[in-house]
Amino acid sequence: MNEPELDHQSSAPGTGHGRRRWWLVLGLALAVLLSAATWHLTRNDPAAAPGAPGKGARGANGQNAPTPVAAQLATIQPKFEVTLTALGTVTARSTVTVHVQVDGQLVQVAFREGQMVRAGDLLAVVDPRTYQVALDNAQATLEKDRATLANAIVDLDRYKSLLADDSIPKQQYDTQVALVQQDRAQVLADQAQVDNAKLQLSFTRVTALVSGRVGLRQVDVGNVVHASDTGGLVLLTQVEPIDVVFPIPQDQLPVVRRRLATRDRMQVDAYGSDGRTLLATGTLMTTDNQVDPTTGTVKLKAEFANHDGALFPNQFVNVRLHVSQIDNALTIPSAAVQRGAPGLYAYVVQADNTVQLRPLKVGPTDGDRVQVLDGLAANERVVVDGVDKLRDGAPVELIDAAARNPGADRTQRSGKPADAGSRKNPNGATSGGS
Repeated sequence: MNEPELDHQSSAPGTGHGRRRWWLVLGLALAVLLSAATWHLTRNDPAAAPGAPGKGARGANGQNAPTPVAAQLATIQPKFEVTLTALGTVTARSTVTVHVQVDGQLVQVAFREGQMVRAGDLLAVVDPRTYQVALDNAQATLEKDRATLANAIVDLDRYKSLLADDSIPKQQYDTQVALVQQDRAQVLADQAQVDNAKLQLSFTRVTALVSGRVGLRQVDVGNVVHASDTGGLVLLTQVEPIDVVFPIPQDQLPVVRRRLATRDRMQVDAYGSDGRTLLATGTLMTTDNQVDPTTGTVKLKAEFANHDGALFPNQFVNVRLHVSQIDNALTIPSAAVQRGAPGLYAYVVQADNTVQLRPLKVGPTDGDRVQVLDGLAANERVVVDGVDKLRDGAPVELIDAAARNPGADRTQRSGKPADAGSRKNPNGATSGGS
């Protein structure tokens, strides 16, 4: 019974052993509270956590660890092309729905679907027999009335001689003169009937009005066709040359119109849906006569020779219009330009491998590069990858951009965006490069 009492007394706070236990419990509680407070602060302020973006991970010596970034040089480009990009629609120069102009049975189709034809080529034949009979009848009537006219003229000459001898009354002669005039009018009417019959007969041969490519046949041989049919026989589209219609922002219209006024040939490139495959190169023809108020854009039309048939009517293409050229322009990759509270800026790598936030004034773009008007000098290095982990003065470690993002490296080497129709330059204007 005495031993438990001794243990109880030895554990009391007043004893030396008890005090040690209480100090141990208190230390553990303080450690838990400190850990909880640290976790709470780092959760609410991610920048305070070790390795957080903006301050860098702290090493064993307590300094910020360098952030791995990729950088490229600001270079002088001797010939910097200012271009505009847009999504364009290929439109046929002429689109003709081939109809018959007379009623009858379709007896021949003289084209192959998808065939290239020239203006005047035979496309189809409607049964011509009915119209040939009508022509023969009109010609017979004409010949009969011509004979009647010739007889009336002979009688008129005879009456004229008799009138001179005062052998017939003047009224009889006048009547014969009127009869000759009537017969002449009848002959003219008959000739018109003959011409109309010939025209109707010619309509039985359906020919191409323009050169182009025929589409799919809509009517088969043996069907009775009518001039009032809405579908027609086939659709004919002129594809050499061919046009592309595309919009540009209304703010870019003055410079384009100035170039057109000087009759400069402005090059227009048509790319495929990937924005990299060049399909055809043409020239700008004209602009529309009004701005679309719903989009703030104006339509332009470019002409392409299209001898190889690379462009197809109603096809969507990425269009790149070459507006002007700037000599010796200072350029950097578009990926280096950032937008934030300072406006447009870039991170410049200093000699001590730290970065400096540098406000920029930029101009137009050419592909994946943008002209810098103010804020940089040639051969300065700007960060193009890893920007989201930086702040002014942060230490960096330069790495190879291809190792971080092989796809981006291929894009930079190609000099063409993945989608030319959706690129925007840093100041918000739609543009692109060749």
